[in-house]
Amino acid sequence: MQYFKFLIRATNQHGVHSPFVYNLVTLCFYDKKKYSEYAKIETYKAQLIKTNTALQITDLGSGSQFTTSNTRQVKQIAKQSGASLKHAKLLFRLARYFQFKHSLELGTSLGISTQALALGNTNSEIISIEGCPEISAFTSENLKQHTINNVTVKTGDFAEVIPEQNQNTFDFVLFDGNHNKTATLHYFELLLPKIHNDTVFVFDDIYWSKDMTEAWEHIKNHPKVKVTIDTFQYGFVFFRKEQVKEHFSIRL
Repeated sequence: MQYFKFLIRATNQHGVHSPFVYNLVTLCFYDKKKYSEYAKIETYKAQLIKTNTALQITDLGSGSQFTTSNTRQVKQIAKQSGASLKHAKLLFRLARYFQFKHSLELGTSLGISTQALALGNTNSEIISIEGCPEISAFTSENLKQHTINNVTVKTGDFAEVIPEQNQNTFDFVLFDGNHNKTATLHYFELLLPKIHNDTVFVFDDIYWSKDMTEAWEHIKNHPKVKVTIDTFQYGFVFFRKEQVKEHFSIRL
């Protein structure tokens, strides 16, 4: 039902009158070029889907929609909760388009999104926080094996690890861990002091639950938020003071 409502209100680049958003949609979202890095993204996920290694899961968030088991195989996690290739490639294009220097990811999981962001700008520095120690250790080592050297994976509760970061500002933050309204809004508030005018926030699974959709609506209405783009899977947030406050729904 939510997706049906989204399709009714969504548009493509032709319904966008903001030059900033129009360029983002046409040059990044709808960029059809076949980048050589796509093969690395595809290989990374394909190898995870074949990995039988079992990990002990410590879930600090809302948990999985697929299983309540505390032990999961890497291939199960990759299939059920890993970023799709479509969305991983979008994150790659986003990092490439904006050339983020300092990024933060809340929810490393198996590093599918992490790797894509890292490939988008190999000169960037990415901090990724993962709540589960075994997933964190596995992914940190796996990223190194795939020659991803610009990522630091940290382990712990987001609310505790975020305040420990010395980075004054982040160019990009991906919220992809705790799908809970209260927690999501708390992380949002914790990170607002670390934004600059061109910082980009992306929230994953904004229609995951009624709770998450309420969090998304709250974020859209925050006075510091100027532009949002709802792509159904992702909610993009921009703080550009020169922009008129406006909300877009864009089909990918």
